[in-house]
Amino acid sequence: MSEIQKHSSANMPTTYDPKAAEQKWYRYWMEGGFFKAGQRPEATPYTIVIPPPNVTGMLHIGHALDFTLQDILIRTKRMQGYDALWLPGSDHAGIATQTRVEQTLRAEGISRYDLGREKFLEKVWEWKEHYADTIREQWAKMGFSLDYSRERFTLDEGLSEAVREVFVKLYEKGLIYRGKYIINWDPAARTALSDIEVEYKEVNGHLYHLQYPLKDGSGFITVATTRPETMLGDTAVAVHPEDERYRHLIGQSLVLPIVNREIPIIADEYVDKEFGSGAVKITPAHDPNDFEVGLRYDLPQITVMDESGKMNEAAGKYKGLDRSECRKAIVEDLKESGVLVQIEDHVHQVGHSERSGAVVEPYLSTQWFVKMKPLAEAAIAAQKSGKGVHFVPERFEKIYLHWIENVRDWCISRQLWWGHRIPAWYCESCGELHVAREAVDACVKCGGHKLVQDNDVLDTWFSSALWPFSTLGWPNEDSEDFKRYFPTDVLVTGYDIIYFWVARMIFTALEFTGEIPFKDVLIHGLVRDSEGQKMSKSLGNGVDPLDVIEKYGADAMRYMISTSSTPGQDLRFHWERVEQARNFANKIWNASRFALMNLEGVTFDDINIEGKLSTSDRWILHRFNETARNITRLIDAYEFGETGRELYNFIWDDLCDWYIEFAKLSFYGEDPVAKKNTQSVLAYVLDRTLRLIHPFMPFISEEIWQHLPHRGETITLAEWPQYDPALEAPDAVREMNLLIDIIRSVRNIRAEVNVPMSKQIELIVKPSSAELLDIVERNSHYIRRFCNTSQYEASLDAAVPEKAMTAVVTGAELYLPLAGLIDISQEIARLEKELAHLDKEVERVEKKLANEGFVAKAPAKVIEEERAKMADYSSKRDKVLARIAELKG
Repeated sequence: MSEIQKHSSANMPTTYDPKAAEQKWYRYWMEGGFFKAGQRPEATPYTIVIPPPNVTGMLHIGHALDFTLQDILIRTKRMQGYDALWLPGSDHAGIATQTRVEQTLRAEGISRYDLGREKFLEKVWEWKEHYADTIREQWAKMGFSLDYSRERFTLDEGLSEAVREVFVKLYEKGLIYRGKYIINWDPAARTALSDIEVEYKEVNGHLYHLQYPLKDGSGFITVATTRPETMLGDTAVAVHPEDERYRHLIGQSLVLPIVNREIPIIADEYVDKEFGSGAVKITPAHDPNDFEVGLRYDLPQITVMDESGKMNEAAGKYKGLDRSECRKAIVEDLKESGVLVQIEDHVHQVGHSERSGAVVEPYLSTQWFVKMKPLAEAAIAAQKSGKGVHFVPERFEKIYLHWIENVRDWCISRQLWWGHRIPAWYCESCGELHVAREAVDACVKCGGHKLVQDNDVLDTWFSSALWPFSTLGWPNEDSEDFKRYFPTDVLVTGYDIIYFWVARMIFTALEFTGEIPFKDVLIHGLVRDSEGQKMSKSLGNGVDPLDVIEKYGADAMRYMISTSSTPGQDLRFHWERVEQARNFANKIWNASRFALMNLEGVTFDDINIEGKLSTSDRWILHRFNETARNITRLIDAYEFGETGRELYNFIWDDLCDWYIEFAKLSFYGEDPVAKKNTQSVLAYVLDRTLRLIHPFMPFISEEIWQHLPHRGETITLAEWPQYDPALEAPDAVREMNLLIDIIRSVRNIRAEVNVPMSKQIELIVKPSSAELLDIVERNSHYIRRFCNTSQYEASLDAAVPEKAMTAVVTGAELYLPLAGLIDISQEIARLEKELAHLDKEVERVEKKLANEGFVAKAPAKVIEEERAKMADYSSKRDKVLARIAELKG
């Protein structure tokens, strides 16, 4: 690309422009094909298949978190030399998409029935194409390194073939069947709903207490309901078998008011005898628990509503009324007849359709189901044998196991037009059912040629359950992608869909491929607002990731959202944290500009870190080496928050605040060898630090890296830094720790007594050993420069001035004779404050070491470290006490 310049600080703007960099580099990456998998056939494959977003609109901040974590993993593995595939795609999202399209048509005064199935589906496909493009644009703005050559959609022909194959095979094994069951029914959309599509809201309702008379006229049994309109479908009243109040009535009959139908009194342990009257009306066609009771006692199933939520013929005189109108009418009739004896206010949770907003009706319907228990057996066995998926955090394994051990049959049919149409045909002549992969021409039973396909479509989650392997070419098991990239390595997802999606993917993969679909499942939490509330349209507290990018840039958003996350925990979105991330990016930019100004003329071949290096050069190489090892370990453990802290501390503190300042002495000094060595070290460390930050901040890292001396087309394919034992320099670390402690302490004292850094001071350093004296003397140029001393002395037996500020660091005492500049009483107060701090630290460590449990369980190294802290704090405390005594003396 012509706009990509050779390395030079002259070409690097004073300030970083995120928008320009993001557009330039994403286009460059796409044109270069750097995200395409399969270009390293000798490399080990690493695969992530993206959880497909719904083609219903814009991506939200939760998507930004989910996808950013995946991009960090895939970019890291790509740099580590893996053949990294991140496969993109989207979900047709049956009811969600159909509802949105119907809403747009309704605004034009059109219904789907006006258009007919074929024309309506054309409209939905138009919607899909528009929003699929929108999603791709959002992915690009966030910098995601997806392999678009392998993009999939759940209604693609290849995936549709997989859906038909799975349906037919499960049907042939007797694991798919048609049957009557209580389902979640949306009377507005006229379709079944999955549990995840039901949103429970707290509603101020009423509890109606009704008296059902015994048939023999000897009394009543009182029942309570929040839905009196369903009493028209009651077929029994249940009591607990051990309830003494009703034991003598078990087996007798009641007369159902209004309907005047006899219903039995049955005994079932489902009833809680301590709740209410201890008697429960049983309506098998309108309540899931009652349905189960009805099966046990072979009770009639009387449906009193139709699919639109209106009362049907079984409701008698209430036929044609909407369910809410019927409730009002029946309550008045029950009052008038004396059956309704009490109405009390009652706050309860009521299910609403997530899509239409209608109150969900438990509804008895003939639907298609999958028998889940046989499919769950393999998953349970794999998990308990240690061959199942690894959940991060591990506590989610128990949640997963609990669900799959108690799994219920899955209703997979939906009364929609948008989706995978159920591959079942009915003979119009004899009614014979045919399940097949392709359309059936003739009835196998009667030979008739008039066959009609089932009108229903499959639950969206059915095709989603096949996503990890259908996207890679299955059912063609000879597909190159399937053979190379399946099973995948990790699934990144939220805890709210472990049941609805994660478990079902595991079930189907084990059933049809014999393998688990992914090795790890990384569970993240929800992104909440700054007050901890769930983001929602109704609260108006949602955050559009594109707004964040527009204001602060993609790198700032990515860094903030990823490093604020902890596996399994919700995170709060704070605009201030995005601003801090932007400031961090600017810090990297400014430090890099300084570095480049001092690397003019340096080529990649000039970089050599094997010469005789200074203490600070060896120290920064050691710290970088240590940081690279830690970051690799933390990313492998999915600890992105800890990774962020490690990166921030190294870049902001070690590299920018200390090393670059120390490097200036070499750059501006008169020793050409020292200057060349420091140039090499700075170029080496900055290059590799940018590689570490690249998965988190891809745009700014690429922009700076292209200005540095480098080899290769892009940092995206640059080698990931590996731990190098040759860079270990514990002696340099010890020396630099002492120097930094001295410089920091002197600066702190200056700040406390308002002596500016521009004003020179006298400094006396009294090391505690000859070895430490040698360190101080060899590095005196650093101390003098960064403490800005007019007079400097380092000695084991230095005379302690009477009127001086004092600081105690590990291994040395510092004295700043500031006669005329300090108040002795203020200095005593400052030292007493320091003493109180040291007393607390001593007490804290003493308690820890006195804890028998800690000493018994902690590693020997940890105990030794605590004892070393104890000795250090005690030594410092003694010196501070002595100095206070001297000043008071």
